Amino acid sequence: MSGCGAVGRVTSGDPSQGKALFQANCASCHTLADAQATGTVGPNLDDAFSSDKAQGFSEQTMADVVRGQIAYPELPMPSNLVRGADADDVALYIAKCAANPSCGVTAAKPAAPAPSTTTSTTTSGGSSPTAAGKQVFASAGCGGCHTLKDAGTTGTTGPNLDALKPAQSVVAHQVEVGGGAMPAFKGQLSDAQIQAVAAYVSSAAGK
Repeated sequence: MSGCGAVGRVTSGDPSQGKALFQANCASCHTLADAQATGTVGPNLDDAFSSDKAQGFSEQTMADVVRGQIAYPELPMPSNLVRGADADDVALYIAKCAANPSCGVTAAKPAAPAPSTTTSTTTSGGSSPTAAGKQVFASAGCGGCHTLKDAGTTGTTGPNLDALKPAQSVVAHQVEVGGGAMPAFKGQLSDAQIQAVAAYVSSAAGK
């Protein structure tokens, strides 16, 4: 475990907040049954920790290892996908619930998103497809890998969407089939969600 000892010990945190953060930032790349995550880009966390738990490793030890890997990961995972107390929360959640789909942790309610200054995401008639797409972009963890100013994300594993300014059809196809380090989201997102996030990215990129 390359991250072990790279950062300080995890001495406090909230696993319920960690679950919410995991679902938003990590689930698209990792499998973790408790979080209903089935990503295949990164390690299957249930498999990775099942042996450790069978051998009686403490949750403290596993949380410290995860915290180090968050700070100093191996590619294609970006470093410091979550930071500080948020990273501690995620580490505690994984340590508690990996290989334990009945761990009993309920995800904390996510904070309300900050109002967007981009007029393209709202209409006078209420929520638009791009507003729904912005929610999908956040909940699917896209910002962990992509930079998109409108969404407040600075991921560097995947292309900078502000610089790329992809067309809606290109985004929809990429989200469906994946490619490179990006997983395919067909089957994880509905067709409507894929089209909504594609509309959002194509309208917000570069703004």
